Amino acid sequence: MTLPRVKMAGNRPWPPRITDHSKHFWDALAEGRLITTKGKTSGKLTFPPKPFCPYDWGQEVEWVGLSGKGRLYSQTVIHAVPTAFQHEAPIRNGIVDLDEGLRVAARILGEPALDAPVECVVLDYDDGPLFGFRAIL
Repeated sequence: MTLPRVKMAGNRPWPPRITDHSKHFWDALAEGRLITTKGKTSGKLTFPPKPFCPYDWGQEVEWVGLSGKGRLYSQTVIHAVPTAFQHEAPIRNGIVDLDEGLRVAARILGEPALDAPVECVVLDYDDGPLFGFRAIL
């Protein structure tokens, strides 16, 4: 499944620090896929992706795809933002319960109601992707 894309103006206000491990996540997001890690022994998903399993401390993880679908659990609107985010204020952030059982904090586009079905979207900035969620269209 390819995630919908939303064009964003300018560069990312706070670009991610990309490591050898997280590069796989950011490359997949740039391709329109939401992925994370799953412990090979525990079989449990984690988000954000980790190079180990926090459930059993296993050192072997595998990358798995996520649907990007879920429900909005909570949200807040931030009006007083750091300077880097000034051009995007006010910003709505929230917590989404993904269909796969993970709880993810992210940017929320629009004004979906609590418990509304939402989908992950790629936020296409000039210097690379971020992700957010919006009500399913």
